[in-house]
Amino acid sequence: MSSATKAKSKPTPLSDQEIQQNYIRLQNDLQALARKIGELESEADEHSLVLTTLEDALAKDPDRKCFRLIGGVLVERTVKDVTPALQTNRDGIRKVISTLAEQYKTKEKELDTFKREYSIRPVQ
Repeated sequence: MSSATKAKSKPTPLSDQEIQQNYIRLQNDLQALARKIGELESEADEHSLVLTTLEDALAKDPDRKCFRLIGGVLVERTVKDVTPALQTNRDGIRKVISTLAEQYKTKEKELDTFKREYSIRPVQ
């Protein structure tokens, strides 16, 4: 029986090195997701800060000009034009954060299952 036939009939157990590589990959995936969530939370906070600042200007003078950076180009707009776009962006960022948080939970469960399956315990 060839090795290809064996692989199809029964999955080969992982070697110690493969187990270690999979464990490290799962940990790195979790860290990358956490990093991206942190970056996006910071960006959403910045949007909220700008919106809070613009609220006063919107109430007093909605046609007051302000500047917005779009694709590396600073463009002149009015407060009433910029505010809805910023709110939409912030809401979109929050949705992405929510999606990434769900992915994080799923990946965390996958790592826990992998650790249980291969009896992996942290070295103390």
